[in-house]
Amino acid sequence: QVQLVESGGGLVQPGGSLRLSCAASGSIFGLNVMAWYRQAPGKQRELVASITNLRTTNYADSVKGRFTISRGNNVNTVYLQMNSLKPEDTAVYYCNIRWLRNDYWGQGTQVTVSS
Repeated sequence: QVQLVESGGGLVQPGGSLRLSCAASGSIFGLNVMAWYRQAPGKQRELVASITNLRTTNYADSVKGRFTISRGNNVNTVYLQMNSLKPEDTAVYYCNIRWLRNDYWGQGTQVTVSS
C-alpha cells in the first residue's frame, strides 16, 4: 500500500507564495500520475495540476501561469509551487497518485489566502 504525506500548507497573504510537498512511501515506478487536488468549503474536489512519470504536466485554467508542479530528484516526491496566491485558492489541498489501477490519497493540507 502506498502512503502519501503532504506538507507546506499554511496562511499566506494575497500575492504571496507557498510550496506544497508530498512524499510517497515505497518505490513508485512505471506508468503513473501524481497530482494535486483541492477542495474548498461547499465546492467539489477539483484537479489543480498533474504530472506523469514522463513529466508531462497539466494545469487547471485557474492556476496556469501561477502554479508549477514538479518532481524532485527523489521521484517519489511531488511539489506544487504556488505563486501570486488569491483568496480563491483557499482550500484543502490533497496529493494523489494513480498507479497500478489504484488511487492513493494524502491526508490533505490547508492553504488559506487572506489578508
